[in-house]
Amino acid sequence: MPIEMLDNTEGKRLGDSLRAVLDDEAKLSIISAHVSLFAFGELREELECLDSVRVLFNEPTFISDMKGLADAPELELTRRAQCERERALTDSALELSLHNKLNQRSLARACASWLREKVTARSVRREHMLQHPPTYVIEGSGASPHLLSGQGATFTLEGLGVERRPDTLTMITHYAGDEAKAQVEFLMAQFESVWADDTKTCDVTEQIASRIEALHTNNSPEFIYFLTLYHIFRRFLQENQDHNPREDTGFFESVIWGKLYDFQKDAVIGAIRKLEKYNGCIIADSVGLGKTFEALAVIKYYQQLNKNVLVLCPKRLRENWTLWTQTNDERNPLAKDRFAYKVLNHTDLSRRRGKSGDTDLEHLQWGTFDLVVIDESHNFRNRSATAASTNRYTRLMNEVIRANGRTKVLMLSATPINNRLTDLRNQIELITEGRDDYLEKTDGITSIDSVMRLAQKRFNLWSSQAHGRHTTQSFAEYVNADYFRLLDALTIARSRKHIAKYYGTQTGTFPTRLAPRNVQVPIDERGELPPIGALYDMISDLTFAQYQLLSYVREDARPTYEADYREGFGNDFGSELHRTNAVAVLMRVNLLKRMESSVSAFRSTLGRVRSSCADILDRLAALDARDTNDALACVDAGYGTEGLDDGLDDRDAEIFETGAQIRVDLRDVDREALSADLSRDIEILDELIGYARAVTPDRDAKLGALRTLIAEKTGAGQINPGNRKILIFSAFADTATYLYDQLAPELLRTHGLTCAQVTGTRNRVAGKRRASGGFEDILGRFSPRSKETIRRAQREGEIDIIVATDCISEGQNLQDCDCVINYDVHWNPVRIVQRFGRVDRLGSTNKHIQMVTFWPDVDLESYIKLESRVKARMALGDASASGEENLLTPSEDMNDLEYRSDQLRALRSETLDLEDMRRGMSITDFALDDYRIELERYMNANPGVLEGAATGLHAVVSIPDDLRAQVSPGVVFCLQQRDGTHDANRAHAPLSLIYVPRDATGAPTLSHPTCSLDLLRRLCEGHREPLEALCAQFDRATRDGEDMSEYTALLSQAVAAAIRQGEEATLESLFTPGAIAQGASSEADFSLVSFVVLL
Repeated sequence: MPIEMLDNTEGKRLGDSLRAVLDDEAKLSIISAHVSLFAFGELREELECLDSVRVLFNEPTFISDMKGLADAPELELTRRAQCERERALTDSALELSLHNKLNQRSLARACASWLREKVTARSVRREHMLQHPPTYVIEGSGASPHLLSGQGATFTLEGLGVERRPDTLTMITHYAGDEAKAQVEFLMAQFESVWADDTKTCDVTEQIASRIEALHTNNSPEFIYFLTLYHIFRRFLQENQDHNPREDTGFFESVIWGKLYDFQKDAVIGAIRKLEKYNGCIIADSVGLGKTFEALAVIKYYQQLNKNVLVLCPKRLRENWTLWTQTNDERNPLAKDRFAYKVLNHTDLSRRRGKSGDTDLEHLQWGTFDLVVIDESHNFRNRSATAASTNRYTRLMNEVIRANGRTKVLMLSATPINNRLTDLRNQIELITEGRDDYLEKTDGITSIDSVMRLAQKRFNLWSSQAHGRHTTQSFAEYVNADYFRLLDALTIARSRKHIAKYYGTQTGTFPTRLAPRNVQVPIDERGELPPIGALYDMISDLTFAQYQLLSYVREDARPTYEADYREGFGNDFGSELHRTNAVAVLMRVNLLKRMESSVSAFRSTLGRVRSSCADILDRLAALDARDTNDALACVDAGYGTEGLDDGLDDRDAEIFETGAQIRVDLRDVDREALSADLSRDIEILDELIGYARAVTPDRDAKLGALRTLIAEKTGAGQINPGNRKILIFSAFADTATYLYDQLAPELLRTHGLTCAQVTGTRNRVAGKRRASGGFEDILGRFSPRSKETIRRAQREGEIDIIVATDCISEGQNLQDCDCVINYDVHWNPVRIVQRFGRVDRLGSTNKHIQMVTFWPDVDLESYIKLESRVKARMALGDASASGEENLLTPSEDMNDLEYRSDQLRALRSETLDLEDMRRGMSITDFALDDYRIELERYMNANPGVLEGAATGLHAVVSIPDDLRAQVSPGVVFCLQQRDGTHDANRAHAPLSLIYVPRDATGAPTLSHPTCSLDLLRRLCEGHREPLEALCAQFDRATRDGEDMSEYTALLSQAVAAAIRQGEEATLESLFTPGAIAQGASSEADFSLVSFVVLL
């Protein structure tokens, strides 16, 4: 039959026709853009018998130097297209499942030998130079020539007809006999002309042979690790090119960029990419890693693009940000960058008038900002706790973010999640502007709310497990994968451990933490003060009636208040009552904590509380005499609380502000009941004041212990030779003032130590008659190296000791100091970690650092029980409210006494990282950015290596000694699902990393990608060359790859596990709105990307 038409269906396949005409000693010439190892395997017997083979690639393939071969805009597209053709040598789409036979290595060895012996290959130099369909010419076998040609007839399994895409029509013409002679003569003339012209083609035989030989050579574990990363993050790398920072802005020459560590630079690049792609990002790096500088770099980038930037921060951190905008201030090492952003306080969102710094809030146009940076963004994680915070959140959303249309939001927080996964939801909504389907197109997340709710449900189940089960691995098994994808899309989170792990010592080292010291002394040196438990009981008996006047309003007067306050606060009188009760409960808590802090703070606070009681009693008495004085009669619920909110978190302090808006007319109250409660409180207060007054500074045992500590630390007991610096923290300004007054003059006179006080509202330095102009002056003299103010410190003298409140517990680098003393235990133990983060910083010149904490004079268990009794009073108030949430919980851990107890116990025995304080789970545990960045660094150092590498490769490793208790000999497989069969809701779809032990009793393990990648990294890390002894052992066991039956069986187990996971995801998606997962159903739906053998 001189002419035959083939369509690659049964009986009409190109492969069958070639097999029939490829005689011994024939010469074969091929024109094709794609050549496949597995096509060789299909015709191996026939091809090995041929006299010679010539392959002409009719599109550039294996061309090493492409410069000048394409216009600049097209060069990248040309490079990508060539890379895909080269990958087809081993990774043609329809052939990937053949890797699962694990015979690639032995097949590659045979193919390489054939290539070296019989094949010559050349490639055209430019695209579209030879526009000819794939063609095969067989000559010289004694018989007449054959020519087979047609679109789709590439030298691949699909081209041969072995594999076939559904609904694909292939038309191939087979010329034979006399019909072929003229066709062959004409075609081969063209073929020879192009083949011989070095300006049009070049020899690529060596490149092909080397590529094939790489398939049967031993691979280094490190190479396989990065090859696996490349396939997992391939799409990410491609998308990044569209969102990378522009290089023509001058940003990379800025001062701030030059001051960043490598890990900070990586965070900045990642944040900019997320801001460009999603319009938002949450930087959740742990305490002490420099989030402020990372944010400043992001601000600088957008400032170079002439964008208008707003920074929103807690009031106590305002000066942390304003310094960088003062371009003429010698304390500002970033002055040359000329930062010009606006700084406002979180609470300014609750105000319509007044000034914030130099800004007139009444005339501020909130909607003109292109980028909003929110420091301590976790303050916005609960948006319905109080009317003020609701208004604040809503105003931020509506008047700042939505008003500008495309406002980008950068949030900074070391604690974006406390004890609920849903803590993150409100912060994310600031990015998504409340759109539930915001991530559907980019990440396949159809409903953010559904993801959050399911994750919280799973988290609750995980939390209910035995304490020992609270591990990262178990958490990943419980929580839905799309929650992690949500985190991965919008957050950047690294811990101290991550930095040490992924960056090593190249960016410096952290100081070594000495074991924490705990100090526990009685309040009264003479022991005449009642036990702390008795004092607790007395304080708990106080009614604090002056702060909850609304509860004394008579029934007949209540309608007036319901009408007045329904609009602004709640729906009924009970809601308003609950709000005023909250002020009273906070005062009780505050008084308890001040008693623990210092006898001075306790005494002064008792005096203020008593004065407010007496004043209300005087007003009541005056009203009995004359019943018409409105000014005398009207009192707000926040009366007498001024200056008492410095020990509270922002949201608790805001309750005072809310209470101040609720005014009560004393003519409307039950005067008899109110007078009785106030009088009873005064009796208790007088007794407490009597006890407190008796404890003078010379009897203050806690103060004496602090003196001893200072003398020891600044004398013979220095932690680092020559370093006498100490940072003393208290939650209360009253205590800080007391300590400064008692210590500063004495230490200056007797030890030559200069002390300073920093409380935000009062900053002073020993030896100076006037207060310092700002705490940045003081901090610059206290830590001149980290603040880059050495010249100023030399001129004015260094400060040795600072006594401060938590106004400097965040956002400050004070690493010149090596000792932090907590003079009291903050209600939220996380603050203790934040305080220590001022000195526990990368690159510190101190070899060792230490934290000292003063604890109440009672054993820890009794202390926790005492606090529980106070919290019980708070819970009673909640139960009586009208269904509102507890106003006194700025974070869930404050309500969860067991959680706080765990934190306190841990803090007594070790210095914790913030991520160590969350019951085994931290957002940093599930961040993938480190792996991506590590991959990018490898690819920059080894261009083209991973892009051109085949899949199906493997490495052999030994199990490290520290992993042998967890991991037994087996294989870690990386599998990829075919397009259209994978569940887009999986965190790293369509890839699966599966560890399968050789032990028949072990089950395949599918983990969250960070867990799996961490295992893979630990197995492969540091092995830059093949482990030849282990490879030889593997080769002997498999007869050089000829017998892979054992590993094929393990691979089948891995595929089965992946299918089961897909089925579970499909079942789960039935109960998730808008998410129906597609699942793989057979081994043909998977291909092997790589595998690591564990011996």
